[in-house]
Amino acid sequence: MNLIAAGNIDPAQSVNWLLPATSELIYGGLASIIIFALIYKFAGPAAKKGMADRTAKIQAELDGAAEALTTARTEAEEIRRAAGDIASERARLLAEADAQAAALLSEGRERLAAEIAELDARALAEAAGLAGRLGDELRVEVSRISSSVVDQLVANSLDDATQQALIEDFIQKVGAGS
Repeated sequence: MNLIAAGNIDPAQSVNWLLPATSELIYGGLASIIIFALIYKFAGPAAKKGMADRTAKIQAELDGAAEALTTARTEAEEIRRAAGDIASERARLLAEADAQAAALLSEGRERLAAEIAELDARALAEAAGLAGRLGDELRVEVSRISSSVVDQLVANSLDDATQQALIEDFIQKVGAGS
């Protein structure tokens, strides 16, 4: 069945299965050339600029990485050098700490010895004071008891003259004892 003879022309169907019609080839070719020329003229510089910017960005990252690598190597060398100093610094710090500990220990011992001596002196003074007070209290108690006993004895057995002589004798003995 011939498509042209029937009067029904199907635009989706071509006369040749491989090539389109000549007019389509000419118009399509011209349109393609115009589009490619416009893309080359306007999009080409933008694409070149984008590629140049991308290249610059990648180069900056590479430069930064190289600088970071150099810095890291320098720091690693400093750390290795410092590692040797760590042992001497540690020994110095330990010696300094030992000296401070010894000084604190001797100072503490001296302070404790002074406090102990002060406490001993205070305790001896308090003991002497207590001994004096106890002696005085004992004398007062003995005098009170003696007085009451003497009063009872005198009242029961002595006359007034003898009683007066005994009281004076007792007062002299108590005064001589202190």
